[in-house]
Amino acid sequence: MGSSEERVVAVIMVGGPTKGTRFRPLSLNIPKPLFPLAGQPMVHHPISACKRIPNLAQIYLVGFYEEREFAIYVSSISNELRIPVRYLKEDKPHGSAGGLYNFRDLLMEDSPSHIFLLNCDVCCSFPLPEMLEAHRRYGGMGTILVSKVSAESASEFGELVADPDTNELLHYTEKPETFVSDRINCGVYVFTPDIFNAIQGVSSQRKDRANLRRVSSFEALQPVNRSLPTDFVRLDQDILTPLAGKKQLYTYETMDFWEQIKTPGMSLKCSGLYLAQYRSTSPHLLASGDGSKTAAISGDVYIHPSAKVHPTAKIGPNVSISANARIGAGARLISCIILDDVEIKENGVVIHAIVGWKSSIGRWSRVQAAGDYNAKLGITILGESVSVEDEVVVINSIVLPNKTLNVSVQEEIIL
Repeated sequence: MGSSEERVVAVIMVGGPTKGTRFRPLSLNIPKPLFPLAGQPMVHHPISACKRIPNLAQIYLVGFYEEREFAIYVSSISNELRIPVRYLKEDKPHGSAGGLYNFRDLLMEDSPSHIFLLNCDVCCSFPLPEMLEAHRRYGGMGTILVSKVSAESASEFGELVADPDTNELLHYTEKPETFVSDRINCGVYVFTPDIFNAIQGVSSQRKDRANLRRVSSFEALQPVNRSLPTDFVRLDQDILTPLAGKKQLYTYETMDFWEQIKTPGMSLKCSGLYLAQYRSTSPHLLASGDGSKTAAISGDVYIHPSAKVHPTAKIGPNVSISANARIGAGARLISCIILDDVEIKENGVVIHAIVGWKSSIGRWSRVQAAGDYNAKLGITILGESVSVEDEVVVINSIVLPNKTLNVSVQEEIIL
């Protein structure tokens, strides 16, 4: 274990508005990292996990969003957790490692012995204290959280091979065309400050190569070279791949859940995973009720304190109901996210769906889908201020904001 004097900082990469396009129409209203999963903003889950790291000095959010979009949240979460949380806006793309290096002076202000790096669009139990303990035992520069997945899905991620005895990273390749391993990179890391020297080394090599090209008369006659900018450094291809097998990088395998939140469908699945995790981490956030004086609750359900749910409604499993929502008599909700100010009128049914802010679902109407989280129309999504009138059925569809539906639709995208 490290001494009590050692300090740790955490960096959470939150991306930017051009990165969340697959999350539309939900990201039209709110930065993707602030979209609620299990009643809390997506970024809240890794932030609260960081709170468990011993000797944590500061949490930084790094991305391309305007600072004003995160100002209120950063202030409230800092007060809630009593840990400084700060948003840092990148001036231009620097790559996953280059973004870290760009803010190295700020990150090193607390003289940390270790730096955690997390991606916001990752859903897992974030075993950060355990990772840090393993990392100290290994004695390397960095440790990567890894998970075992099916051989069919492994190629969608960074695949890696580790020594079964020492856990040293021996080989790393990003989204290979042929199968390498069923162990993948989870997008969660802990490094010593030596990572900055490794990133600087990549930049220096690029500068040297650029200078060599400039003095070559043959190169000067060629079309403009498409090499990356010297300060654009990717963590996976530029750091992990070349340093594998050099006793600098190690792995820590999680046996718990892990998913990547790229689409609205996956956000619904991950909301359910976080709700299930609340059983052990935050049971006070889970609703209960037997249908006598309060609504009948089955499975894991979050209901915001300001929401009003009729006692005859049946809610769950995997349901998250946000602020000021109104759920009418006889309503049935299964596997869904109900956002702020939504009204579901008497006997409305919502299954495998996300109902956007200020939307309304009429009496005896149904909004539902098959529940295939990976399919384009696997869940039904209503954007902001969508009105589904009485006795209308919406199945396997996506409805953009400010639409009124007075006829039933199936497998449609309503623009």
